[in-house]
Amino acid sequence: MTQLQTATLGAGCFWCVEAIFKALVGVDKVESGYSGGIAEHANYKTVCSGLTDHAEVVQISYDPEKISFETLLQVFFQSHDPTTLNRQGNDIGRQYRSAIFTHSDSQAKTASKVIEQLSSQGVWVNPIVTEVVPFESFYAAENYHNDYFALNGEQPYCQMVVRPKVEKVKAAFGQLLKDNL
Repeated sequence: MTQLQTATLGAGCFWCVEAIFKALVGVDKVESGYSGGIAEHANYKTVCSGLTDHAEVVQISYDPEKISFETLLQVFFQSHDPTTLNRQGNDIGRQYRSAIFTHSDSQAKTASKVIEQLSSQGVWVNPIVTEVVPFESFYAAENYHNDYFALNGEQPYCQMVVRPKVEKVKAAFGQLLKDNL
């Protein structure tokens, strides 16, 4: 049996990316939470205040024999705008920054390589501002944030923001989707 690995990614609102990564073959678990800040504890209220410097992230447990970290990053970059500093659409603040919290030197090298490739391909007009920093800690989000899109998909935010991102990634990476989607 393969040892699961962990990826921790910030791409704006964790509701969007949680739904995207849960749909991928090889992904065992996706948990919404907070990472990258100075506070020893984090919750939605304190993170939104800007006082913790934590980002909203998803922590992904995945099987590297079924999906590579590089493929996870390809999906990550397709799922959000990595060229807007501390912002995704109308969500503004450092908690919505684009960030890759690396768990190993290998992940850091892969992240740098993918960013370099995307930059040289000119995928976006503006430069990529995604932070690539070593992982330090993860604080699980309050339970109501988990499976948010699956449980609240008809809410206006989910319809206008989350669903288009999910559909975009499904169209681009259909071959990576679990059968039941």
